Amino acid sequence: MDQEFEGVQAVMDAWYNVRAVLRGSVQPLGASKSAIGKRPVTTPVSVHALGLDGDEQADRRVHGGEDKALHCYAWDHYAAWRLEIPAYAHWDEPGAFGENLSVEGLTEERVCLGDRWRIGTAVVVVSQGRQPCFKLNLRLGVPDMAARVHNTLRAGWYLRVVQPGEVAAGNRMVLLDRPYPAFSVARVLALIRDRVTDPAQIEPVLQLPLPPSWRRLFEQRLHAGQVEDWSTRMQLPP
Repeated sequence: MDQEFEGVQAVMDAWYNVRAVLRGSVQPLGASKSAIGKRPVTTPVSVHALGLDGDEQADRRVHGGEDKALHCYAWDHYAAWRLEIPAYAHWDEPGAFGENLSVEGLTEERVCLGDRWRIGTAVVVVSQGRQPCFKLNLRLGVPDMAARVHNTLRAGWYLRVVQPGEVAAGNRMVLLDRPYPAFSVARVLALIRDRVTDPAQIEPVLQLPLPPSWRRLFEQRLHAGQVEDWSTRMQLPP
């Protein structure tokens, strides 16, 4: 049996768990505002094209929308963060990274762009990985936290909702379809991190169903050979 097929089949045959469902409201954060401070929800929550009922975003230009309806973050990563930044209360429970779904058993290496998953009664599609911004620095009180997340690829990923439903802590996550098994979220995030402009690596990515922001990013790299400036996004404003 083909090794790639075996790997996909293993993921499809397994079930993964939602440790927590989280949502938040817009609050002051430094000199700005953010809804990154999410809190767990103990009852099932309706989810629709724009995300969880009751969840907010401070700046809809860069957060939220159909391609970023839900943010997933791997609970498995918290162990690594505990080792790197020890004795830190934020690692005691999900929500440190503003995630909507804290998931167990999945990481960026085990999730691919275009994946279709059933979570509770909803069906979602993996749309893109997260590109962290300076609000993580403020949220966690670590001046270079966005850069750490970016460099480690422990960034999480976003979901589009293709079938509204309800989600709850304890739901199983079942992979329904994986049309692009060669393009894990980690692989594509690594292309961004490593400033890759090689057409041989960029052109296959442009064949994926990318959201507009990622399509612009990779088209710019392909056609101009230029890499975007991340300083404004990841560093605190002066």
